[in-house]
Amino acid sequence: MQNHSENVMTEETNKNGPDADAAEAYAAEAQEDQAQAEAETEAEGGEGDALDALRAENADLRDRFLRLAADMDNLRRRTDREIKDAKSYAVTGFARDMLSVSDNLRRAIESLPEEARTGADAAVTALIEGVEMTERGMLATMERHGIRKIEPVGQKFDPNFHQAMFEVPNPDVANNTVVQVVQAGYAIGERVLRPAMVGVAKGGPKAEAAEDAAKA
Repeated sequence: MQNHSENVMTEETNKNGPDADAAEAYAAEAQEDQAQAEAETEAEGGEGDALDALRAENADLRDRFLRLAADMDNLRRRTDREIKDAKSYAVTGFARDMLSVSDNLRRAIESLPEEARTGADAAVTALIEGVEMTERGMLATMERHGIRKIEPVGQKFDPNFHQAMFEVPNPDVANNTVVQVVQAGYAIGERVLRPAMVGVAKGGPKAEAAEDAAKA
């Protein structure tokens, strides 16, 4: 009986002993390796997602920076232009008011007939010269501040700078050519301070035809 029991125990040991323990240990180790591999995969996946998110955030910040830089550049240019315009056109209101003074000086000079000037005594001559000198000085002062007189005679009519008051029949001059100035016009910088009141030619050849004939 003892030998039979020992044989049964030996068989059980051979069946469930060291080999079974090794199998269980191997299975446990394999399970641990799989869990570790899954953890590493999840970690790598998490790092990849974090890197993608960081790249997206960096691209967004770069885009915002570029837009901000463009806005700042536009603001600087607009500010520079406004400062330049403020300097150039600061005297616009004053200059417009002074035009009436210049007109009165011109009217005073033109109201005196040439005969009266020729036969005037020294005092009247000095007065006339003083008025003319005052007009020249005023025009020179306005020019130093960017105000210039428009000289339209002989030029093609431009509604941006001229105001047509009447038409003058003249077949010898190209149509719409300024032939007479009723009131002088002035410009400040690139802006019209006051358009010149003019008379334009009517009945002559078209300006394009006249230019082509002159080139030929």
